[in-house]
Amino acid sequence: MARPRFLAALTGLLASIAALASPAAAQDDLTATFDSTFGTQARDPQSFDAVYASTFEQRIADLANPALGRIGVAAVDLATGEEVMVLGDQLFPMASTSKVAIAATYLEMVEQGRFTLTSEFPLMLPVPSARFSTAKAPVRAGQYMPAIDLIELMITRSSNPATDALLAAVGGPQAVNSWVQRKGLAPFSINRDIATLVRDDGEYNPANFIDTRDAATPRAMVRLLAGLYRGEYLSEQSRQVILGAMSRTVTGKRRIPANIPLEARVSHKTGSLSNTSSDIGIIECPDGRVIAVAIYATGQGGKLAREERIAAIARAVYDGFAVKAQQNPTRNWASAPYATGG
Repeated sequence: MARPRFLAALTGLLASIAALASPAAAQDDLTATFDSTFGTQARDPQSFDAVYASTFEQRIADLANPALGRIGVAAVDLATGEEVMVLGDQLFPMASTSKVAIAATYLEMVEQGRFTLTSEFPLMLPVPSARFSTAKAPVRAGQYMPAIDLIELMITRSSNPATDALLAAVGGPQAVNSWVQRKGLAPFSINRDIATLVRDDGEYNPANFIDTRDAATPRAMVRLLAGLYRGEYLSEQSRQVILGAMSRTVTGKRRIPANIPLEARVSHKTGSLSNTSSDIGIIECPDGRVIAVAIYATGQGGKLAREERIAAIARAVYDGFAVKAQQNPTRNWASAPYATGG
């Protein structure tokens, strides 16, 4: 959708709301106008799956209600292959969750002998510039650091200069997209470096506009996590580098880890941009089960509300799969740390 069309439609939407005196009438008009502008699929998670098969799925759908902004969820129990999704095939801004794929791309090059974990690259520090003034935001080289330290910074603390250092080293966004495509993980697209993404943030409102740039679906991100955990994409050493860093993440304490029992282990990567917050991760349960989950929240009234929604959905996913496990008590969960979905 072209931006002028989007802005005109949004202006009409706001005018329609303001013209209504009755709250019920306002909601009806809002729904009708939103659907005519963006389509029902952007508003209603049930549009791609009209009837949820269980109370577990319905609980996730209720928590991911898009009335205050789109929320995408995908989760899979790696021991059974059972999954739950809400808008799982709709694009959401990856923000810094894309850093997992950037690290994986670099680590594959290490396995190919093109780099090592001790290869050094300079931090790419942003240089002030006006929004949209250039196709790529200017950066300057900073301190040189070993790749293993750059990966630690970009995952655990979501360092943008560290990320852009490795992104430049691997050959830019197109190299990451190539790695993702070879693994069959689509839709997924990185179009800008992080410096440019951050500088030009806010061009569109992700709560009601789907920008295909720097975006992926929750389902694609869960498949990325599952493949990394199972060792399908990288060697054991590379797998441990990524998952180890994700287990030490210090950002997003109010997101996936917030409501998960302490006896479970959470390895995750957060993402944040204008009006959007996200978290993707692996939850290793005390009984040996492993859950891969990706949650993308937009709108909701503010960052704290988005984080609370992410935390609530993550706990509902954890509890829901636990109930399913209890319904199948013969499965020896602890015997399959690299479960293959059988």
